[in-house]
Amino acid sequence: MARPAFAMQKSIPVQALRPGMFVERLPGSWIDHPFWRSRFVLESEEDRQTIIQTGIAEVWIDTSKGLDVDEPAPAAEDQELAPAPAVAQPDPEGQPAPVRRVAMADEVDRARSICKDASKSVVSMFQEARLGRAIAVEEAGELVDEISASVERNPGALISLARLKTADDYTYMHSVAVCALMVALSRTLRLDEAATREAGMAGLLHDLGKALVPLEVLNKPGKLTDEEFAQVKAHPEHGHHMLAEGGGAGPGTLDVCLHHHERIDGRGYPHGLSGTDFTQLARMGAICDVYDAITSNRPYKAGWDPGESIRRMSGWCKDHLDEPVFHAFVKSIGIYPVGSLVRLSSQRLAVVVEMGAHSLLTPKVRVVLSVRSRERVAPELIDLAAKSVNEKIVGVENPQDWKLTGLEKLWAG
Repeated sequence: MARPAFAMQKSIPVQALRPGMFVERLPGSWIDHPFWRSRFVLESEEDRQTIIQTGIAEVWIDTSKGLDVDEPAPAAEDQELAPAPAVAQPDPEGQPAPVRRVAMADEVDRARSICKDASKSVVSMFQEARLGRAIAVEEAGELVDEISASVERNPGALISLARLKTADDYTYMHSVAVCALMVALSRTLRLDEAATREAGMAGLLHDLGKALVPLEVLNKPGKLTDEEFAQVKAHPEHGHHMLAEGGGAGPGTLDVCLHHHERIDGRGYPHGLSGTDFTQLARMGAICDVYDAITSNRPYKAGWDPGESIRRMSGWCKDHLDEPVFHAFVKSIGIYPVGSLVRLSSQRLAVVVEMGAHSLLTPKVRVVLSVRSRERVAPELIDLAAKSVNEKIVGVENPQDWKLTGLEKLWAG
């Protein structure tokens, strides 16, 4: 039976939630809860328990789009689909078997080994491209699978390690990092396994066209001339041409390779596409590419702190980045990503070492410095989500302002 067209919104106790209800609004900011969006159909008991565990007392539901409190579940033939969300949703049959999540400390060594092997493989691919040889996309698929498995076990480990680059290996490790970021973002968006693998492949190969840009231009420490910048801006089309000629690359990979520098306001390149004229996958690629670029040390500038980068990127959503997809991106890596330097309410500085399990605002941190004395302190580990902890994050800090170096040792070992 069809539901009435007018909205029926009401607040109910969180314990009254059940699958089939349409969640219209969750209390607080979107960063306070573990879902990347605030309006959605509650699809499973697992999601219901996740909401309950956040400590939320009440939620708003819309009974014109989902079940009411006392309404029996409709027969399958009578069910009416809720309005389609702005981004793709999963195909349950395409979902992978669940992988047990592990702690950061348990994944970091394995992720370090994957990064090392992945960097070598990408170097080899770029060398083949420079020689005009076809890229073995099927071999790259095995690498994507390894990266994807690590990200599923603990997204913070490989993503954070891939951010630690030297000037010499930036282009290669950037490809590895964007691959991992694309996989993490795809899982947050609940894309199916095939779409997630394609996103990872797109991330790994998105910058292949830079193989045809002279190294002295790519690694130039100063400002590029107009001619040099034109060479760099040609890399999406070079990469697309190489992948299309070689065969084996899927349409999503080709699309991201060509369009990861497009912008929402139409001021990107190579085609000046705007809004939704370029695909969701390309908009995902643009966000992942920008994040890794601005958090990495480059020949011409030092990388920004991860937390500061998220703050700045949030201001670019009106003209550069897709806002709903960016919100999902923040859900995937944290509003305070691993490696961020944060100020605590106790006036101590700490490094984020692991994302919180249920809230983006309560990661695990390791204290490093007293603001008052400006002296290093014992590296105490604090779980900001623990009920016994009264600390909270009050801001993001720049390590250079405090002359702090070697902070990666506090989370990467």
